[in-house]
Amino acid sequence: MVAYAIYNQFDLDSTNLINNLKHISKKANMILYRDKENSQYSKCAKLFMEEAKKIGFEKILIHQDIDLACFVNADGVHLTSKQIEIIPKAKFFKLFTVVSTHSLSEVKEAERLGADMITFSPIYETPDKGKPKGIEALREIVSRVNIPVIALGGILTKEQIEECIKAGAKGFASIRYFLNKE
Repeated sequence: MVAYAIYNQFDLDSTNLINNLKHISKKANMILYRDKENSQYSKCAKLFMEEAKKIGFEKILIHQDIDLACFVNADGVHLTSKQIEIIPKAKFFKLFTVVSTHSLSEVKEAERLGADMITFSPIYETPDKGKPKGIEALREIVSRVNIPVIALGGILTKEQIEECIKAGAKGFASIRYFLNKE
């Protein structure tokens, strides 16, 4: 099962970063660095990549920026649903490519263009992400494609994870689940 952590908080204090990465690695086998508001995103991505590689995640990805992912030697890139058309560029650079999707047409297009995996969201209620798609929509998406589908959005509990896996998802992605210290 893919357990995909989305890391979106960052300060340049490497001690906090190292401690957070160690904690996250107990639950996650993949991690994404996503920081939409950071004016020093490139510098932080480089530090994030250096520290995350020491931890031993199976895959470490950078959000949205193919060139930056190549520069910091990331395993891959996570593209937004508005970036589906640049999947071939990511694949040209041999990046593992994940794409955020919210509809069957986006999932089908990501699959057609060669994405390695997609996230489908939001499954559950989550801040600022609109109405949840729900488990039945997840089940429908999984049944209509051959690409691995990762459930995303509002996943906070083991019960929700199990529900997503039973619906056919190959794994789940979350921010808050992995930061939970319990």
